[in-house]
Order: sequence, then C-alpha cells, then structure tokens
Amino acid sequence: MIPVWAQLAYLLAAVCFIVALKGLSSPRTARRGNLIGAAGALIACVTVVASSDFDHLSAILAAVAIGAAAGTIGAYRVQMTQMPQMVALFNGVGGGAAAIVALLELSKLPEQPGGGGIVELIAAAFTILVGSVSLAGSIITFLKLQELMTTRPITFGGYPILYGLGLLAAVGLGVVIVLSPSILVGVGLAAVGAGLGVLLVLPVGGADVPIVISLLNAFTGLTVAASGYLLQNTLLLVAGTLVGAAGTLLTLLMANAMGRSLFTTLFGALRGFGSTLGSTEVSNRPVRSVGPADAAVLLAYAERVIIVPGYGLAVAQAQHTLRQLVDVLIERGTKVDYAIHPVAGRMPGHMNVLLAEAQVPYEQLREMDDINPEFKQADVVLVVGANDVVNPAAETTPGAPIYGMPILHANHARQVIFLKRSMRPGFAGIENELLYEPTTTLLFGDAKDTMSKLLSEVKAV
Repeated sequence: MIPVWAQLAYLLAAVCFIVALKGLSSPRTARRGNLIGAAGALIACVTVVASSDFDHLSAILAAVAIGAAAGTIGAYRVQMTQMPQMVALFNGVGGGAAAIVALLELSKLPEQPGGGGIVELIAAAFTILVGSVSLAGSIITFLKLQELMTTRPITFGGYPILYGLGLLAAVGLGVVIVLSPSILVGVGLAAVGAGLGVLLVLPVGGADVPIVISLLNAFTGLTVAASGYLLQNTLLLVAGTLVGAAGTLLTLLMANAMGRSLFTTLFGALRGFGSTLGSTEVSNRPVRSVGPADAAVLLAYAERVIIVPGYGLAVAQAQHTLRQLVDVLIERGTKVDYAIHPVAGRMPGHMNVLLAEAQVPYEQLREMDDINPEFKQADVVLVVGANDVVNPAAETTPGAPIYGMPILHANHARQVIFLKRSMRPGFAGIENELLYEPTTTLLFGDAKDTMSKLLSEVKAV
C-alpha cells in the first residue's frame, strides 16, 4: 500500500510534468518549464526510494548516481549541433528501460496471486515490443545524425517482405506471451522488436529524420505508460501518457510541415519511404557570386530584410555574429525578422534554442506560415546555413525527396544572398533550385568567418 504522503508527492510530480509541458510550448517559458519538469522527476525519484522497501537499495542508489553523473557530464559537454543525437540516445534509453521492466514483470506475473491476467500480459507484450523498437530505432537515428553511418536511405531487395515478416513475427510472439507467458518468448519478442526498429529507421533519409525522432519519442512515452500499468504506478502512467500524446501530436505536426502522411512514416519501409535521394555530385550550372563588400551594400540599403537560418549556422557557431549583424541593421532603420521553418536544424525547435542562446529577441522569430506572405515585400533575404527548407523543388519537382514539403518562400524576395561553404547539396541530397535564380547571389565561405566580414563591411557602409 502506497502511503498517503507518497501519493500526494506523486500528484505534485504529475502536476510538475503537466506545467513543464505547457512551459516547453514557448521559447520564452521553455527554460522555466524544463526546470519544473526536472523538479518533478526529482520528487518522483526521491518518493520512490523513500516509500519503498528495497532489498538492494545500495545497488539502486549506486546505479542512480552513475546515471546522474553520466547524464550531467553528457549534457554539459554536448554541442548545440549534437543536441538531436543526445535526445535520440536519451529517448532510446527510456524505451529500453521500459522493455527491461516489462521482461522482469513478465517473469513474475504467473507467480502472483491472480497474476497473469490478459490485460497485464498484453501490456507486457506491448511494452517489450515497442520499447525495443524505440531503443534500436533511436540508436540508428543517433548513428545517422552523428554521421557514423550514411544519412542516405538504406534499402535492399526483399526489404518490404522482411519488414512484413517481422511484423507478423511480433504479432505471433505477442499472442504466445498472452496465451502462455514465458521469459524466453519475451526475449525473442524484444529481439524482433529491435530488428523492426532498425528496419523502421534505415530507409529514412534527409529531412525526414525529425519526424522519426518525434515518432520514437511517442513510442517511448507509450511504453512508459504501459510499464506504469504493469507496476501499478500512477505517476509512470501519467508521465508516459503525456510524453506519448505530446510526441504523437508533434509527429503529426512535423509530418504536415514536411508534407508527409503519418501512415507513410509508420509503414514507409513497405512503401519505399525515403527510398531515393538526388545525386550528391556538385553541379556545373553557372551561379552568381559576390564578395562580402557587395553583399554588405545590398543589406545596408535594404528597408526590409528576412534572415533564414539553418543547420549550417549551428555547425559554424555563427549565431552570435549574425545577431550582431541584425542589431546593426536595426540601428540603421532596417526592419529585420528571422524566418523559422518547423524543421530548421535537425529536430523540432532546434533553431529556436540556437538563436535564444545568442540572445535573439523572441519577437524577431517568425514561424513559416506567419512570415511567408511577407517575402514578397522583402528587399533582401539572407540565407545562412539553410538549404532544403528554401528549395523551390519542393513545389515544382514531382518525385523529388522533398516534394510536397512546405518551404519558406525566399524565392519571392527581390534579392537573395545565400551563404554557402560550397555547392554541395543539402541534407536531402538534391540541388537547390534557388541557387540558380536570377535574383540569387552566393557568398561562399565558412559561415562564421563570412558573417564576421559581412558585419565589418556593413558597419563601414
């Protein structure tokens, strides 16, 4: 029986999680929301230890200390550009932990008085399967984002058949667990789930990765909720449901932002999801290029400027210099905004956090649907490190990997200054047609170095 004080503590932790989720919905309140969520997690962990009679408390506390130390060190050392990889790892660990808990509970269910009920067994099978999918899928996502393996889609002959057989095997083993619980069958189901997780993520490439991150996050939330049911822990049930619901909603929003369907995301391997990308070869088509001095003149005399930041900005760590440039333009009377695409960076909200780190005012961050109608009035659009999110091929080239993805309409502006290190394609692996528009000029070089030169030239104009 859980003591009354522990139940009240769990209630307080659940309230913290809900308030934290609300806070995380806006960049202005995200920091406070994150701290509230962390406080809720701390309350939950302390309550579990204080209200339970563990046989191996010393080992548990040692494991908690090791995990806390590893998480703290990792969080402090991770670069902003590597944040999506860390999120993928943390997400995978959560799904794997839930699967392990379900396996342990599965070994106990037949021994409990009245245990082994059909609902409990279904919950155990679900948690083992989906938790394993989340763990393995998150590992592959990490490897792709870290570029330890190719970011291009990986498919092979018979891929849909193998995927289908894996689904059938998962259903079959799940039924076996419900009818005749066995830890060995549970381990087999976990192995099949891990294989399905790998198969789910392998054919994903390019800009579709953010959708998969959100999807796997939802999977982990659902497994935590199911493990909460198994453990009869209301707090786990609430927390998992919150994560699952938020992750599912975010997946839907990201899929819409990418012009994808949720069905395609879930069963893409059976339909060739992400199976093709364009060539990564550098094009020989002519482009117009300028130096920092000429680009500075365009910016200095513009009345309306829109900045389009992308992942390349984060890699170059040029966000602070960019903010200084914007401040100078605003002091000269120029109206400047940042156009934020839903998948700018490599995960939802990545670009907002990056710019917040550089103390960019929240009022200057404009979402895609809000800013798109204003590109026609822009004298200059400065694209820094973005590529696929401004590629007109998403609207004009059927069959392109990003076709159907809503984009920022930078091509509608009077002039476009495109900062690029080289002519190599973006993450989706296709040429950006915006580079060859007559209104586009390219400014080649490392974003941070080029931005510093551009800032100096604007000040000198």
